[in-house]
Formats: sequence, structure tokens, C-alpha cells
Amino acid sequence: MQREENRNTYLLQEGEDMGVVQIADDVVETIAGLAATEVEGVSTANGNLTAELISKVGAKGIAKGVKVDIFNKRVKVDLALRVGYGYNIPATCQKVQSKVKAAIENMTGLEVAEVNIRIAGVNMQKNK
Repeated sequence: MQREENRNTYLLQEGEDMGVVQIADDVVETIAGLAATEVEGVSTANGNLTAELISKVGAKGIAKGVKVDIFNKRVKVDLALRVGYGYNIPATCQKVQSKVKAAIENMTGLEVAEVNIRIAGVNMQKNK
């Protein structure tokens, strides 16, 4: 429980009748990490778990390689990704930027100002 108290949380909605809605920054990081790994050609977020393992060990590891800064309901995302060999890196990154932006905005209502990507490596394994 201590960990949850130390997380940064951001106000999404303040209602007079029902209370407030807040979101933790690591939840936004998880959304960004999952969205990035859904793009064909992205092997993993750097240090990330594969999608198959998420159900076994939880989604906490999916946010590795993802850093999120939130200020005034505007989000800046920094991703470190590994791409598959043979994929066009600029085209793949553009798809990741669009996917991450759409996922965060649709799920949280926050505005995504930047999605910065650093290619941390190339996965040389053949896809099955």
C-alpha cells in the first residue's frame, strides 16, 4: 500500500456529485508501453516483457523503457524501443507515435504533446 501512496497521481475529472477521478503516472506509462508493442515491427519496449508473459507476471514490466511526464493535463512520452530486423524504422516509429497518442488520449482524456522514441536496439531473431 505504501507504493501507491508515493505514486504521482493526476486529476482527470472533478465532479460535484460523485467525487474525483485520478490516474497514476505509471498507469499512463503502461498504456503507452502496451500501445507501442501492438505496432508490427516493435519487438519490445527496452527491457520490456513480451506480450505473452503479461498475463502470467502482470503488466508492471510493460512500462519499462517508458517515461511519462504530465503537466497541466498534457503528456510527454519518452519510449526506448527495440525494433525487428528488416522493418523501416522511421515508418514504424511514426505508427508507434500515432498509436501511443491515440491510446493515451482515448483512455485518459489527457492531451499528448510529444511522443519521443529512442531506438535501443534491433531484434535479430526471425519472427515466427
